[in-house]
Amino acid sequence: MKFEKNNELDQANLRIIVSTCAISYVALLGFLPGREVATYLPVLIYYMAFTVVSIGVRQAIVRWPGHYPWRRVLGMVHDYSATCLGLVIGGEAALPLYAVMVWINLGNGMRFGSRYLAVATVLALAALVAVWWLTPYWQQQPFLLPMLLTTSTLIPFYAHLLLERTRKATALAEAATREKSRFLAQASHDLRQPIHSIGLFTACLRESRLGDEQRRLVDSIDRSLLNVSQLFRSILDLYTLDNGRLQPKWERFAVDDLLRELLRQNSEAARWAGVEMRLVPSRHWIRADPGMLTTMVQNVLSNCFKYAAGRPLLIGVRPRGEGLAIVVCDQGRGIAQEHQARIFEEFYRVREVRDKDVEGVGLGLSIVKRLGDLMGLDVSLHSRPGHGTTVTLQGLAKAAPQVSRANADPAVQVGMLDGLRVCLVEDDHNVLQATCALLQRWGCEVQAETSPEGLVSDCDVIVADYDLGPQATGIDCIDRLRAQRGYAVPALIMTGHEIDRLQGALQARGIAVLAKPVRPAELRLALRALRDSLLASTH
Repeated sequence: MKFEKNNELDQANLRIIVSTCAISYVALLGFLPGREVATYLPVLIYYMAFTVVSIGVRQAIVRWPGHYPWRRVLGMVHDYSATCLGLVIGGEAALPLYAVMVWINLGNGMRFGSRYLAVATVLALAALVAVWWLTPYWQQQPFLLPMLLTTSTLIPFYAHLLLERTRKATALAEAATREKSRFLAQASHDLRQPIHSIGLFTACLRESRLGDEQRRLVDSIDRSLLNVSQLFRSILDLYTLDNGRLQPKWERFAVDDLLRELLRQNSEAARWAGVEMRLVPSRHWIRADPGMLTTMVQNVLSNCFKYAAGRPLLIGVRPRGEGLAIVVCDQGRGIAQEHQARIFEEFYRVREVRDKDVEGVGLGLSIVKRLGDLMGLDVSLHSRPGHGTTVTLQGLAKAAPQVSRANADPAVQVGMLDGLRVCLVEDDHNVLQATCALLQRWGCEVQAETSPEGLVSDCDVIVADYDLGPQATGIDCIDRLRAQRGYAVPALIMTGHEIDRLQGALQARGIAVLAKPVRPAELRLALRALRDSLLASTH
């Protein structure tokens, strides 16, 4: 509906512009040699009245938007009447006004579709015959009317063919987009599960008593899984951005906390790459979307691990103008000047002979750029071959700091989860087994369930998958357990679906959420936060 309303309003706006041009043209005719102003005065008066009426029509469209066929047809009659009067009185000098007829015809057809194009064409042909009947000059030119009738028929017919081809192509493109969306949504969910469970199983292995050879094998599995996860997340990020549904969710937070957590989560990847990460401490608070900003910095760090392996990396926050900038500096081989203009393009990679084992498809920096555009950040890159690369995320808005409440429990402060009673509900056996084993290694007491049916628990924390079969979701499961306990038990949803479509229901219930595949460090941090909220509510 909005699309049609805008089209009709655009046509009304253009009508006023064209009528103003027609008034100027007819007024000019009266001052040509051999012409008299009095001859064209009736046309000028009529066109001025026409303009006033056109303004009224425009306001009616604004006041009553929508699809009214009679209003559109009356608009065509209104247009053709004015054009006919100008052609009849103006004679041969007014022939350029025929272009207005063509505009009326094509304008209505292109804006409103083939049916209106046919109506406009019939009215145009009738208007031309009427002008010929009332104009002696036209009657004296035997080939003029056939030429104009032919032109007024062939041009709309060709426009109709183009409209039909465009409509069919658009329908096919929309169908393909819907199918792609369905495929990616299903593939996303199906692929997240095994990647998620492999990551948790690997974390269990890492925390076991392993020999040096076994630990090296676990490291290799972890590195390969990290590469797959990063590629998978990049493709999903690109898909989400292409959908156009991603919008920033502004929050106020300490930027130093976000960067420290990112470096902690990437400590293993940095160790594998031989990169020493250094963070310049900062006391600044910013207002941004923490999820988007985390993805941006994560992609920059991943590039540093790939292309600046074995070299130190420095990350910090600097004042820039009225805002702040996150700056990431590596000491890698750098990027040649001819590549820097294209480095933010999708799938563009600077390949060299020794890059044959470097993972990735060239999506990281393009995602950084597009997320930066959504948040109004300026993403820039400065590099010198042999001297490293600096990526700057500039334009972060400063925010007033909040006083954080210190937690009185020393166990929480050091991140211990010993004794935390967790009710885990997951219908995928592999994911259930991997998550349960990992939580137990962290010291949790786990009640593992594959279904919410008949579930009773005295847990401290609920961790549930969103998809629990056709009968219930993880949100339903959490609601039931909370109703049993009589208070809002801290809860976490882990899902393979897009978080955005669940965000409203989760926020209303105070449920935390993590998108699969979940890294063990993310899960541990989320459980600490839930335990923190549990202790805060009991004090």
